[in-house]
This record gives sequence, C-alpha cells and structure tokens, in this order.
Amino acid sequence: MDFKDYYAVLGVSESASAEEIKKAYRKLARKFHPDVSKEAGADDKFKDLGEAYEVLKDPEKRAEYDQLRKYGARPDGSFQPPPGWQSASGFGGGGYTDADARQFSDFFEEIFGGGRHGGGFGGGHGFRQSVRMRGEDVHARLALFLEEVFNGCEKQVSFTVHEPDEHGRLMPRQKTLNVKIPAGMREGQHLRLKGQGSPGIGGGAAGDLLLEIELAPHPTFAVEGRDLLVTVPVTPWEAALGASVTVPTVGGKVNLKVPKGSSSGRKLRLKGKGFPGKHPGDQIVVLQIVMPEQHNPEAEKLYEQLAESEKAFNPRSKLHV
Repeated sequence: MDFKDYYAVLGVSESASAEEIKKAYRKLARKFHPDVSKEAGADDKFKDLGEAYEVLKDPEKRAEYDQLRKYGARPDGSFQPPPGWQSASGFGGGGYTDADARQFSDFFEEIFGGGRHGGGFGGGHGFRQSVRMRGEDVHARLALFLEEVFNGCEKQVSFTVHEPDEHGRLMPRQKTLNVKIPAGMREGQHLRLKGQGSPGIGGGAAGDLLLEIELAPHPTFAVEGRDLLVTVPVTPWEAALGASVTVPTVGGKVNLKVPKGSSSGRKLRLKGKGFPGKHPGDQIVVLQIVMPEQHNPEAEKLYEQLAESEKAFNPRSKLHV
C-alpha cells in the first residue's frame, strides 16, 4: 500500500488553515475537473484531490491522519498502519467533496475504511467505528541534584503535548505538572505518569508521560550503580597509626575507623550509606594520604628519625628499582 501525502497533493503546508485547504482544493479541482481539463492524468489527479480534501477538511480525520503521518512512508514508498489501527472517524455520512469515495485509494480505505463498503459517504449508509485512538506518550527529562534523588522531592515539570485544534491540526501545548519523585531514583531511570501525555483522539485514552531522571554532577560524591564513592584525605600519621575520622555521607556526617597501616587508595565500605531502596547501596570511602605543605623543624627531625628507622622499606621494590 502506497503512502499518500495529502498535504502535498493539495500543495499546502501541515499548518494550513481550513480556509487555506478549501481554497487550494477549489483551485485545483477546477483545474483538473474531467469536464474541463484536457491534461493527461487529470482524472486521477481530480480523484486524488477529492480524497485529500475529504481527509484534511474533516478535523477528526485530519487529526488521525497527522498522527499516522508521523510513521511516514517506508523507503520503498509503502505504508503500514500501526498494529491494531482503526479509525475513530470513519465515514459519518455527509462527504465534503463531489468525489466518489469508492474510487479512493487503498491507503484511504485502509486508514478510514468504509469507502467501498456500505455505499460510501453522503448517502446516509456510512458507519462510524467505535474504536478510539490513544494519545501519544511524551518523553521528558528532569535534572536533579544527588540530594534530591537520595531523599525524594517534589518538582514542577513542564513539557509539550500535541492535541487537535478545532480544525483537526495537531498543535503543541505546554503542560505543567507537580511531580513527586520517590527516593532512590537513579540516572537514566524513568518515571511513568499514566494519562499525563498527549490527549487521545475520538475519546481515546491519553498517553503517558515518561520522565527520565538526569543526575547533576556532585562536587563530593560519585555514583556507581547504587553505591556512592567519596575520596577522604587522611594524614600520614592517621594512616600509619590508625584513627577514627569524620567522613561525609549524603545523610550526614559519620565516624569511620581507618585501620592502622593504611595506604593511599585503600577502600573502606560504609554499609547501607548508598542509594536508599529495598536493597540499599553502600558508600565507598577511598583514602588519600596528604602531606602538610610545610613542616616545622621538629617535624622534619622526626621524619629523619623515621627514615633512618624504616630505611629497609622500599615502596618501589615492585618496580625493581
């Protein structure tokens, strides 16, 4: 089945008003009317014009067509409607043109049905199908701070939905919601808000809003899955002798025992201090030994004594130097 671009047939834009569509149709219909035009293919052109105008003149049909048009034609020019597609407008009787619906294309028949069944339109024998079309789902992104996803929060979200106007054109509309973000959501996760997407057509259900969580970079913590990582500086003597140091967590400060003889880069785990949830993550503390920028003479003497006492230790022995 070939795809039909009704806007191209009438030579109008997707945003054309009903009056512009009517004007374009009348102009072209006069030009290609079989009783007037001697051009080759005028009869087929006239049929195409009638079919295009029948759809674009009807706000309900036009809205359905615009939805389907998003699927576009395949590379070979063919078109296949979405699975389960049925028109909610169909033929309600009372056509807009003088065209014979029985001569409309397979595309029209497949999309709106009834042209070759039940005597066509205008005769009062048409039918209106009861199946409705669900509105499209809308995707939006929401950037949050780590503290917000960690504790949960409520945010105001604005996004765009599309809904048909009185002429059947799908028009964008800004929609704003207050959304409650549950604690523990992570980067890339989606929050589905049922029925908050674009409105349905023909009384169909509204689509959903799919809200994707984005996490702003944090100056202190990094995220690995459900775990949080933080680098904590310690002094050489804290690392050598062992100590209890205060470390930050998203939930507040806690004390951490640094084992005696720790090296820089050693990782210590704070169980359950990562992302909250049924299986909460951990916080991984990475030790970083830092030196004072300057030592007083007494400290330098102590280091000299230490160097003499530990001179057998070669931290570069694995490098064979």
